[in-house]
Order: sequence, then structure tokens, then C-alpha cells
Amino acid sequence: MALVSPHAEAGEQDAEASVRPRRLAEFVAQHRVREQLQLLLTSALRRGAPPDHILLCGSPGLGKTTLSMIVAAELGGGLRVTSGPAIERSGDLAAVLTSLTAGDVLFIDEIHRIARPAEELLYSAMEDFRVDVVVGKGPGATAVPLEVEPFTLVGATTRAGLLTGPMRDRFGFVGQLDFYHPAELRELLLRSAKILQISADQEGLEEIAGRSRGTPRVANRLLRRVRDYAEVRADGVVTREVARAALDVYDVDERGLDRLDRAVLTALVVSFGGGPVGLSTLAVAVGEQPDTVEEVCEPYLLRAGLLARTARGRVATEAAWQHLGRTPPSAIF
Repeated sequence: MALVSPHAEAGEQDAEASVRPRRLAEFVAQHRVREQLQLLLTSALRRGAPPDHILLCGSPGLGKTTLSMIVAAELGGGLRVTSGPAIERSGDLAAVLTSLTAGDVLFIDEIHRIARPAEELLYSAMEDFRVDVVVGKGPGATAVPLEVEPFTLVGATTRAGLLTGPMRDRFGFVGQLDFYHPAELRELLLRSAKILQISADQEGLEEIAGRSRGTPRVANRLLRRVRDYAEVRADGVVTREVARAALDVYDVDERGLDRLDRAVLTALVVSFGGGPVGLSTLAVAVGEQPDTVEEVCEPYLLRAGLLARTARGRVATEAAWQHLGRTPPSAIF
């Protein structure tokens, strides 16, 4: 049995901070987006000019923030990080933009939630590297143009459909991040296990990868929880048996569903006979906010074929009935 032996000398905290890949060559999966970004960045470096602005779309935990850090590292510039909800006024954005130095990367997470006045200010900054700050109010108000150093904007969104057309059109590159395959997650976990000084065999990592919902963030989190179990209740080595026992303790089943996922499916099947049922009603039934059910649970349940959206509401599929150990009705839809 081949083991991933602990070699790193850094402490646990430093090791966890270094799990994120720092270069495109270290980034696992997303091969198409990675190749496209490599071409974009290499071409910009050869021209000695900032690359086109970059928009990254995809579900939470797929690596959008990591890729923004990689873009800054590949370009050799600084990185400024903020988020759409944090930019409530155009003045907030102007302060960030005017503090950038040439070649910096500005990362705006959840960019679809940026305030509209700030979004309109961002247009001129993206196109002309200039912002117009309005001084005063009423008829005496004056627009003062301020130059902005050439920069690259990296925007990330989990809801690409909520971006306005003018905003989306100003990005020269749009990358769609997909869920990871179990084999890709196993490769990622192998790297993380080495960095975190975790002894694990291939079968143990495969078990974790198969329950990670196709998401690197989930995979790394489960790896750390399985490590805790292995150190306390086993011999410290993550094997398939140890991983299964640990994930059972943390309520993660063989398909990667957690307590909330199963609560949603159980409510659909048991309380509403398989549906259809509206999102708000379903959220009340499981004691969560509608946004939580829609953004946290549904993407994976839809991808796993356990839930379907119809014009009348959410419906549990035949696979969902079977997963809960129940016999589906003869006609689900």
C-alpha cells in the first residue's frame, strides 16, 4: 500500500494556507480554461501590456478566487481583493481603483452584486483607465476625471445570468468553470495531503473524492475532517475504511449529500409526494432561506440527477426516491 508520507516542515496553519496552487501549471483540472488563460497571459506578457479583463463563472468552491491569485502571480503584479456587496457607492470603487499601481490585478468576487452607480463607474475604468468623480451636488456639481493605472479586472460570479449586458461585454475573456471529476479530485487531494502532512493511501483519497460533490473546496475540507478522525480513532493513516467511517460521522453519504441535501430530498419525497413544489415552500419545510436551497443545494442535486426543475416547481426524480430507499410512483412527472 503506497502512502503519502509527511515531509513538509511548516506548521499546520502555514500548510493549509499553501494548499491553493500558485501557478497555472499546479492548477488541477479545468483544462480548457487553464489553456485559454495561459495563452491570454503569455501573450500579454510578451506585449508588455495588461491582458483583457477576465470574468470567471461557476459554482462556489471551483477555484475562481484561486485563479485570480494565479493571474496576479503569472503577471507579476499585485492583487487587490474586494467583493460586489462591499462596493455600495461609486466612491468606494473610485478609492480602490485610484490606489492601484500599474500591472495590478483587481479581483471582485460576486461581481453581479455590485451597486449600479459603482458598476457604471467601472465601465470607463475598464475601457479607458479613467474614472469621473462627481464633486458637489445639484447644478454646481462637477465631474473630476481621474486617471487610473493600467490594471486587469478579474470578476467572479456564481450567477452569470444576473450580470448586465454592458458589464459582461466589457470582459475580453469569459471562463466557465465546471465541476471536477472524481479522478481530478483525487489528484488534487494527493497534492493537498502532501502539503498538509497527511498519510493517506490511494483508496482513501478516492473515497473522499467520490463524496466531494465535484468541488475542490469540499474535497479539501473533507480531507481535513477525515484526517482528524484518523488521528483520534485510527492509526493516523487515511484508508478507505477510515474515510468511510469518518464521513459517516460527518453525515456525508456515498453520493456526497449532507444533512441539508437529504432534508431537501426527504421533504420533496415524504412531505410533498415528490413534488412539484415551489422553492419558497420547500425552503420553509427544511428551515432554510430560499437562496440557500437554490444556491447551495440545488446545483449539485440537479447535476446528480436527484432533483428537477419544472414550470410548476421542484420535483424529486426517480433516482432521488431510490437514494432515500423508497419506491417511486409510477409516474413522477
